[in-house]
Amino acid sequence: MTKIEKIVLSYSGGLDTSIILKWLQETYGCEVVTFTADLGQGEELEPVRAKAEMSGVKDIRIVDLREEFVSDFVFPMLRANALYEGQYLLGSSIARPLIAKHLVGIAREVGAHAVAHGATGKGNDQVRFELAVNALDPSIMIIAPWRQWNIRSRMQLLEYAEKHHIPVPSDKRGEAPFSIDANLLHTSTEGKILENPAEVAPDHVYQRTVDPVDAPDTPEIITIGFERGDPVSVNGKSMAPAALLTELNGLGGRHGIGRLDLVENRFIGMKSRGIYETPGGTILLTAHRGIESITLDRAAAHLKDEIMPRYAELIYNGFWFAPEREMLQALIDQSQAFVSGEVTLRLYKGSASVVSRTSALSLYSADLVTFEESAIAYDHHDAEGFIRLNGLRLRSWAARNGR
Repeated sequence: MTKIEKIVLSYSGGLDTSIILKWLQETYGCEVVTFTADLGQGEELEPVRAKAEMSGVKDIRIVDLREEFVSDFVFPMLRANALYEGQYLLGSSIARPLIAKHLVGIAREVGAHAVAHGATGKGNDQVRFELAVNALDPSIMIIAPWRQWNIRSRMQLLEYAEKHHIPVPSDKRGEAPFSIDANLLHTSTEGKILENPAEVAPDHVYQRTVDPVDAPDTPEIITIGFERGDPVSVNGKSMAPAALLTELNGLGGRHGIGRLDLVENRFIGMKSRGIYETPGGTILLTAHRGIESITLDRAAAHLKDEIMPRYAELIYNGFWFAPEREMLQALIDQSQAFVSGEVTLRLYKGSASVVSRTSALSLYSADLVTFEESAIAYDHHDAEGFIRLNGLRLRSWAARNGR
């Protein structure tokens, strides 16, 4: 096997990846480059640099990916109205291919033979990272310490940290903490009491949304502008993608919007329970469906709804860079050519509801739909032939069955 001389590690600076960093240095005896993606997780990332320096890392990459994350990954996914298993807005899933893309890019830049990640052997993220790397550069070796080392318990993990003088925060000692993933689109929480789906999630699990019961008693009205399927403004103010999602996260969080308690089916075959908070994304999904309702042709809209579960499943399972996802994306993006206009929503007690929608490209015709006299001639007798032709097969079926 080719000797590994350099590894690029996806590094959060937390306990697990700090231990992985030391383990890689010991096991492979080579230089480790750390890469930390700023996806809007809401944490100060400069301490991550200090932790990496303490471990002897010379090449430390902390990259602000917030704009790329929203414009090139979140917005294309929202054009599809993507929901995994009808509920999950894919906040973790959509971040992994972006991280993998930059892992590969840095590996190529520094001449690294391998990349490494801290995903466990039970979860979806190991699949997402590695399928993305396979698609982007199959020559790069992937190191997954949780599948390779002999650490099998939390106690062993802490013992390894103590032995190698890796600081262990007080909240990491004792009972295992919640597993939390956060980015500009969402926060997810798993573990501890949440591992029992019969237990009610405690209030302190929620981090970016108020309890809808405690949300303001007065509704808030907002307007979102769209161009070709992408949101471009809030209340008439044009915004860049990351700023727009940040603004909607604040609005949605204040009104308790975007909470989800979900038992989902992981790709590797087990069920897991998580608490998700996606305030801005929930508002955008509702608004996007609102503008599509007046700008998309009926058959195009129904086709989008038919392929959406497949598209969402591809993202959840880690196939963002697969040809079939790119093919579906081309179809979805083509459908958005006339999805432009404004949607007004009411935010209130955990819900975002469309109250009006307008577009210069609307297919809605008041003259056609009105019960009153209209300028467009519509012959009601035409419906008789339409119904008779559509009923032909039903009459044949009924006659055969003796009805």
